[in-house]
Amino acid sequence: MSGQITVVTGGSRGIGAATCERLARDGHDIVLNYRSDAEAAEQVAAAVRAAGARCVTVQGDTASEQDVDALFDAAAELGPVTGLVNNAGITGPVGRLVDVDADGIRRTLDVNVLGVLLCARRAARDMAGRGGAIVNVSSGAATTGGAGEYVHYAASKAAVDTITIGLSKELGPDGIRVNTVSPGVIWTDIHADPERPARIAEQVPLGRAGDPPEIAAAIAWLLSPDASYTNGANIRVAGGR
Repeated sequence: MSGQITVVTGGSRGIGAATCERLARDGHDIVLNYRSDAEAAEQVAAAVRAAGARCVTVQGDTASEQDVDALFDAAAELGPVTGLVNNAGITGPVGRLVDVDADGIRRTLDVNVLGVLLCARRAARDMAGRGGAIVNVSSGAATTGGAGEYVHYAASKAAVDTITIGLSKELGPDGIRVNTVSPGVIWTDIHADPERPARIAEQVPLGRAGDPPEIAAAIAWLLSPDASYTNGANIRVAGGR
C-alpha cells in the first residue's frame, strides 16, 4: 500500500476521524480536511503520524470551489492523490419540512451534494491517467427518508447515491473506481440530539447503534486492492436497518 495518498473531507471528527486513523494503519498518507475545529484536526493528525503515516491538515469548506482547489493543491505537495473519501456532511436543521428554513436546506445541499461533486471533480482531474478510488459517504436515510427529522438531509444523501452510480460509469474507463458506504445510526456528534443513537437502537436488528471504526473499515476495504473489481457499489453498514 506504499504510495497511497488519500484526501479525507470532514476528517476531524466521527467517521472521518476514524477513517483517517484506519487508513494510516493501512499505509495511507492522509490529507485531512476540516471546516472549523483546528484543535480536533490536529489531534487526529497526531494519531495518524503515530501510526507512521504523513498527514497534512487543510481548513476549508468543501462547498467552495476555491477551498476544494486549495485542498487538492496541498495534497499534491505530498505526491499524486490516489484516493478521496467524500465524508464531509451536515444534517442541517432538524424537524418537519414545513418548519425548516430555506437557508438551512440550501446549506445542507451545498455541503452534502455540491461539496461531493466539487471534490469528486477535482479528484478525477488529478487521477486522470493514473487511476484511483473515490468513496462517497452517504446514509441509510437515503432510503428510509428521514421523515419527521430531516427529509432534506435524506434527499441530499440520495443524490450522493446517484452521483456514485453516474461517476462509476463515467470514470471507470479511466481506472477510477467510485463507490459508496451508507452508514446507519452511528455514535457521532452529527446528531442534534446526542441520545438519538440510543433511542434508534431498538429499531436496529443488531440491537445497537454503530461505532465510527465500523464504517471506517468498509471505507478502507473499498480503497484497498481487495476491492479492485468493485465499482458503483453501495455498502450499507447499518446493522440491518
